[in-house]
Amino acid sequence: MRVLIADDEPLARARLASLLAQRADVDVVGDVGDGEAVIAACETLHPDLVLLDIEMPGLRGTEVATRLGELALRPQVVFCTAYEGHALQAFDLGATDYLLKPVRAERLADALDRVLARLPARPATGAAWLRARQGTDEIRIAFADVLYLLAEDKYVAVHHVGGTHLIDDSLRQLETAHGDRLVRLHRNCLVPQSRLLGLKTLTDGRAMARLDGSDASLEVSRRNLPAVRQLLRG
Repeated sequence: MRVLIADDEPLARARLASLLAQRADVDVVGDVGDGEAVIAACETLHPDLVLLDIEMPGLRGTEVATRLGELALRPQVVFCTAYEGHALQAFDLGATDYLLKPVRAERLADALDRVLARLPARPATGAAWLRARQGTDEIRIAFADVLYLLAEDKYVAVHHVGGTHLIDDSLRQLETAHGDRLVRLHRNCLVPQSRLLGLKTLTDGRAMARLDGSDASLEVSRRNLPAVRQLLRG
C-alpha cells in the first residue's frame, strides 16, 4: 500500500513515518506540508492512502479531500488531527477513518487495515501493453519500451524505443490503468517511473527531466516538481 503523509508539522510527519515503518505492507511514497503540495503529489505519485492533517497552510485538509475526490486515481483519506469537531464533516467527505493526535500505533494499525480492505485487487505487475494505431492496423507496444507519453491535439503520442505512435486513450485514462507505473511531469506529459533518472535546472529556472534511453527535453511543471523530486529521493 502506497502512503502519502500530509502534515505541516515536521515532527508529526516523522512520527507517522516511524509508525508506518513497522508495517511491511506499507510504502511511504512521500511527505508534504501544505494542501497544494498534497494534490500535486497525488497527481504524480498516485498513493493509495493520504494521512491528512486538517489545519494546514493554504488549503485546509477538508478542502484537499474534496479536490482529491475529483482525481482519476482517487486515494483514500485518513484524517489525522488534534481536533474532534471535524469528524462528521470528514466522514461526509468519504474519509476512511479519523485519527486524533497524538496518533496511537494501534489506532493507526486499525485504520491501515480498514484501508487495505477497501483497496481493489491489483492487476499483475508483469508485462503490460499499450494499443496503438499504425495506419489502419492496430499494434501493441510493450510498456517496458515506452519512453514518455505526450498529449497532442485529440490523441496521445507514445514515444518508445521503436518510434512514435498514436493511441486513443487520454492521459487520465492511462493514469487510471497504469498509475503505479507512471509519473506526471506536466499536464500534457507522463513518463514511466522507471525511466526517470533525475532533473536538470536551466539558467532560466526551469526544471527538465532526464530520462533513461531518451535525449528528449521534457519540462517539469512547478506544480508537479515537488512530487517528482520526492519520487527521485525515494
